[in-house]
Amino acid sequence: MKRKILFLGESYRADAITWMKGLKEFGDFEIITWELQTSNNQRFKRILEYFFAPISIRKIIKKEKPDMVIAERTTSYGFLAALSGSKTIAIAQQGRTDLWPETSVLYPYKKFIQKYAFKKAHLIHAWGPVMAIHMKATGVDMNKVLVLPKGIDLELFTPLTNNSNKIEAIVTRSLQPEYRHDSILKAFGILNQKGIDFSLTIVGDGTRLQSLKDLAKELQIENKVIFTGRIPNTELPKLLQQSNIYISMPITEGVSASLFEAMACNCYPVVSDIPGNQSWITHRENGQLIEIDNIEMLAEELIWSFENAELRNESIIRNRKFVEENANYDINMKVISEKYHQLLNSQTMK
Repeated sequence: MKRKILFLGESYRADAITWMKGLKEFGDFEIITWELQTSNNQRFKRILEYFFAPISIRKIIKKEKPDMVIAERTTSYGFLAALSGSKTIAIAQQGRTDLWPETSVLYPYKKFIQKYAFKKAHLIHAWGPVMAIHMKATGVDMNKVLVLPKGIDLELFTPLTNNSNKIEAIVTRSLQPEYRHDSILKAFGILNQKGIDFSLTIVGDGTRLQSLKDLAKELQIENKVIFTGRIPNTELPKLLQQSNIYISMPITEGVSASLFEAMACNCYPVVSDIPGNQSWITHRENGQLIEIDNIEMLAEELIWSFENAELRNESIIRNRKFVEENANYDINMKVISEKYHQLLNSQTMK
């Protein structure tokens, strides 16, 4: 009989899709999902729905009888998993700490519910080392922690070297303020003023779309910037393969599947200098690390990256090998699936 998992989280997200797909494929699990139906724009209504969520989740558990509950984000769905009453719970920390933003009035509350979620979980996913550092500092039992990224599909994200004689950059992060697309556009504005030829592809959707289009126009680079809008993940490899530089400037980061995807497709990474990126990138060795919102530095390092073609070509070969060894979806999701079965077997024996 197939084992059943209840997934708590936003099932439309690429990260969640990868997680669930891998569990079906390598663990032969049946997956059912539950998520909040109210959008983030309706703040009060969403909080109200969240408050009554444990009742809805317990009803689903009573009806569907899942063998285990898994959840993303320790301070939201992870906490709901902890309240679910399930005998087997796995939660995943999505960000460097999940306690974001740090200036929020809810920070002490988030800290409290995260601690509770950590205590109740039988398995905690740290998708990368930067997350495990936070867990250890919080006093988590590290025997419960699995430090392993979900990985990416290396048959889909394949390498193709771009030998273009101009910068052909790509950004694949959600168009939200924390990803600093405005800084990226301003850096390309500097490149344009210097007479440096480029093309910039911005993939995805978000609240900043129109203002970013307006900024590109203001900087007089709108004819060199392509906004694709939201695209299926299956179309992304082709766009990455057509690019030679990948840019990502978040102000906070856990583990970025987008970075792995770019590295797998031979894009040279130029990313923000934060712990989540420092785990994978060493400045001017296999990519560039840029101070947050330092537009001049970003422009200079883009020029340096492009002019140092030999280092760039050596780096992309090393980066592909690194992804194959550390972020292979076929290997990593098999490990995760086996871990779930072991956990369920051990819980059954109790």
